[in-house]
Amino acid sequence: MTPDRLRAALRGVPDPRWLDAALRRVRTEPAAITRLFPAAARHCGRGPLPDLPGWTVDEAARALLLAALPADHAATTAEALYRYGDAAEKRAVLRALPLLPIGAACVPLLHDAIRTNDTRLVAAALGPYARHLEQAAWRQAVLKCVFTGVPLAVVDDLDGRADAELAAMLAALAAERHAAGRAMPADATDLLDRLGAGSDLTTAREA
Repeated sequence: MTPDRLRAALRGVPDPRWLDAALRRVRTEPAAITRLFPAAARHCGRGPLPDLPGWTVDEAARALLLAALPADHAATTAEALYRYGDAAEKRAVLRALPLLPIGAACVPLLHDAIRTNDTRLVAAALGPYARHLEQAAWRQAVLKCVFTGVPLAVVDDLDGRADAELAAMLAALAAERHAAGRAMPADATDLLDRLGAGSDLTTAREA
């Protein structure tokens, strides 16, 4: 995802002049984002973006506002907007993180989102910025997706990062569910198969 792609997808917002003016203002007056960020949904809309599946209009507009900040304001502003925002604003911050020149500075926001019971926040936390999560925390986040029904398709670079330890964790969960007469989600079973643990799961089912 890039700011240019977000901007192109937002061509049809109800109030394009407001968004243009808001982006200009944030570039020259970073503190203004604290007022403009919450107002984005009112001026731009809240519906899905047809050109960007999985994104809403307000998420894209807010991500653009964050991306317009001067680099030295990006991390601290993202943290403040997340801490004091509502659920939709938190999701927008999480989705914007890969666009910002912040390195791993905002990883604590991912940890916070993953601890919540809001599955939409969990999903947003596992986008491209999750590359900064250490492997143990990332495995636990993937396992939480399975527990809470978040589709594993939202996990960026899932196959690239999945390892033998994650496979063992998922196989143990599958065995517990089998013993309780409960099924694993299909995407988790498919991941186990791709990790080479599918044969162990089949043996457990047949036992």
